[in-house]
Amino acid sequence: MSGRKRSSRPQVCVLGLDGMPHSLLQGLAQRGVMPCCARLLTTGAFRRMRVTLPEISAVSWSSFMTGANPGVHGIFGFTDVDAQYRLRFPSFLDLRAPTIWDRLGQVGKRSVVIGQPATYPARPLRGVLVSGFVAVDFAQAVYPPARRADLERIGYRVDVDLTQCRQDSRFLLQEINQVLEVRSRAVELLWEEEWDYFEVVAIGADRLQHMLWEAVENPEHKLHPQAMDYYRHLDAFIGAVADRCSSRSVRLYLLSDHGFTGIRQEVAVNAWLREHGWLSFATERPDGLERLADGSRAFALDPGRIYLNRVGRFARGTVGKADVKAVKADLQAALQGLTCNGEPVLCRVFDSEQIYHGPELAAAPDLVLLSRPGFDLKATLRQRQVFGRSGLTGMHTWDDAFLLAPRELPEEVDICLPYRLLLEDLGVKP
Repeated sequence: MSGRKRSSRPQVCVLGLDGMPHSLLQGLAQRGVMPCCARLLTTGAFRRMRVTLPEISAVSWSSFMTGANPGVHGIFGFTDVDAQYRLRFPSFLDLRAPTIWDRLGQVGKRSVVIGQPATYPARPLRGVLVSGFVAVDFAQAVYPPARRADLERIGYRVDVDLTQCRQDSRFLLQEINQVLEVRSRAVELLWEEEWDYFEVVAIGADRLQHMLWEAVENPEHKLHPQAMDYYRHLDAFIGAVADRCSSRSVRLYLLSDHGFTGIRQEVAVNAWLREHGWLSFATERPDGLERLADGSRAFALDPGRIYLNRVGRFARGTVGKADVKAVKADLQAALQGLTCNGEPVLCRVFDSEQIYHGPELAAAPDLVLLSRPGFDLKATLRQRQVFGRSGLTGMHTWDDAFLLAPRELPEEVDICLPYRLLLEDLGVKP
């Protein structure tokens, strides 16, 4: 199909910047590091955006692509736990709500989606899907499978080598630029497909900010120039996509899935639960929740999801249905007293029924913790000290994502809103 014919019907492009904060993007644009973005910010509505809790990619991107909260789409984290306390990893097959491209396909419209996290293994759609992280087997990450050879030919990669990146900062900087380059090649390759909806997600900012936040934030850091170079490359990538959209009158949206800030302390939530008598194990250094000791009343999964050890939900449950409300209230009150050097660690301790609704609510955690900036919540089992540090320097925030749209936006924006806007732009009833 020719470009002229394709432009005769509405087309929309979404450019996702995984982990890019509103505040950082605005600052980099103002300082001239990202001039293409600076230009784009003057052409549309630019808003700070709140995301779904917990503020992690698996949940946020699932909410974006379905326009629904986790109580509807069923993804509450990168991990879930079954009745026998065994961890499992939800996949795209576990998503319980239709995506944007599902809805478009129902009315005969075509989509190209590149690098969207939480889409592995690739499910059939009317168009092309290249899964984002976590994709353990590239053979299952592309639909239709026939397009895999084309992507392998251009050296496509889903993600950086996280293990080596954590050990070598300079390798990290090379990796994020290489992955961005092959993402650009994928856009060039698939732009010529027939489509109504095109989406591509870049993940390098998230990787950079997790491991080198101080280099991003501190101009005196020895790797600050290289960090800024990555944002310049990212800006050029954004500018190239924007130029493609402009030449074809495609409506362009930019957004991120969460914000970022520096880590002051990591907080081991299970260590706190053990210290305060809510949780115990049959061994000092448990290798899984299966080692939960009888009498335990609660445990945590990453990043700050707390599950009551409910009778009927878990094999050795201790909290009966009649006691759930009181136990929740007691645990909420206790957690609100969690401090580090006299400073409160948590902003809020949400009852899941306050923030989730829908048919999947029974699978939700009982409580969801929102930490204050700088306190990074972890659910490690072996650590006995509540506070500590690892090699990571940056953490997610829930209220500093961004949305840039080619239309008016309300002042208060959340990550479920773009789903409705995108369908409206393409003439499909949300």
